[in-house]
Amino acid sequence: MRASVVCEQTNVPSVSLVCEGFEKQAAATARGLGCDGLPLAVMRGHVDSQSGADMIASFVQHTVDEVIDGLTRQLAHDSTHTDEPNPHDIVATGSIDDINSLFAQRGWSDGNPIIPPTRDKVEAMIAEWGYDPWREIGIARPSGRDMTIWSIAVNAVMAGCSADYLPVLVAIVEILARTEYGVEHSGNTTGADAQIIISGPVVRALDFNHEAGALREGTHANTAIGRWLRLYLRNVCGFTTAEHDKATFGNSTRVVLAEDDEALLALGWQPVSAQFGIPAGTDAVTIGRINSGMIIGSVFGSTPEEILPYLADGLVRVTGWDLTHVFGIGQGHYRPLLVLSPVLANIFSRAGWSQADVKKALFDTARIPAWKFEALIGTWSNLTAGHRTLTDLAANDLVPPDFAQTTDPNRLVPIVTAPDKFVIAVSGDPNRTNAYVMSNDGPHGYWTSRPIDRTFSTDLVCGVPGT
Repeated sequence: MRASVVCEQTNVPSVSLVCEGFEKQAAATARGLGCDGLPLAVMRGHVDSQSGADMIASFVQHTVDEVIDGLTRQLAHDSTHTDEPNPHDIVATGSIDDINSLFAQRGWSDGNPIIPPTRDKVEAMIAEWGYDPWREIGIARPSGRDMTIWSIAVNAVMAGCSADYLPVLVAIVEILARTEYGVEHSGNTTGADAQIIISGPVVRALDFNHEAGALREGTHANTAIGRWLRLYLRNVCGFTTAEHDKATFGNSTRVVLAEDDEALLALGWQPVSAQFGIPAGTDAVTIGRINSGMIIGSVFGSTPEEILPYLADGLVRVTGWDLTHVFGIGQGHYRPLLVLSPVLANIFSRAGWSQADVKKALFDTARIPAWKFEALIGTWSNLTAGHRTLTDLAANDLVPPDFAQTTDPNRLVPIVTAPDKFVIAVSGDPNRTNAYVMSNDGPHGYWTSRPIDRTFSTDLVCGVPGT
């Protein structure tokens, strides 16, 4: 579609082929790219489940005429949203029950009760920090809507967020606005969902839970901010089934994972944000999209050598088709997350292991048979063209030499391209030997970090030249 947008913007007619069921997503994506009304032609049925002959017959019968129409019809370039209310418009009145019923009907809520975002509540939240309500952080590429302080605060009120959380939410939207994160992929069919990780003194300042039940609802900051992100993706970025959320199943809203900054300091380890360029000790937020996760329970052992195999096995078990982000739809972009409880992290630290040492050991240990890797990225999937072997890929410098030490199909190969591709966090009950692993969705939501600025904003301060 991006190629079609470029063509249309230079007055070259084009048509984008889309699979049946993706029409709304394609239309919304085109609008976000500034090309509302981009010509589409629909491929009937699911292309993966048809024979070549059936696909050609369907294309001739249903799709050719749409291609011709798209190539011969003049496109009206219009990316405005004339059917949407202005930010200050009153869109609903009545009791709290009336408001919740209307928001649910219109798809503006997540199905749970919301706090009505009255103008007074939104303005009061923004005033706490001095932001310009209309400061534009970016354009939501999936929908073409403005990502403003006002829109952040509206959804924050709905989610029940405290005004204290607003700088955290602003930092999150700064990530969503960055092209390297790839928010436009948030509605992909596998249904990955963003995991927010908070690092730095802000964890304790805002009472984030970083101990027992670190990934469970129940603590206001962790829960409300996680819910806010889902509402923001829905209402501003357009990720609803009516627009372009194509998740086959989807995941529940993910609560915020807060790191144990005191444990990290005692260990001499870096927070997740420092692994992505933010200096340690800085308030920061990191986001990556997660396909799936699982607990590694009751890890037994008192030395790194004893606990490492169990942790590596957990990383292997949570990893499946995600390997297409090692080679295929990604190029070395797979970055799984390992969350260690402080007691487990201390076993490594006590033995003098740094995080880099742990990552190198995981790289050497978290491995699968080469035949299974090749099946996951090729034989069992159409996401990697050519079904080439790992030795073929290595010979062309498309994967590192570690993937082709021999040609034995049963040889063990890594699940990432380099040790530093593993992401390690420290959080959870400090007295339990459990860990948690999550598989990352690569280019559908890269791990991205931003500092959190909790100083009062100067947005509305008028500067005087020469002073």
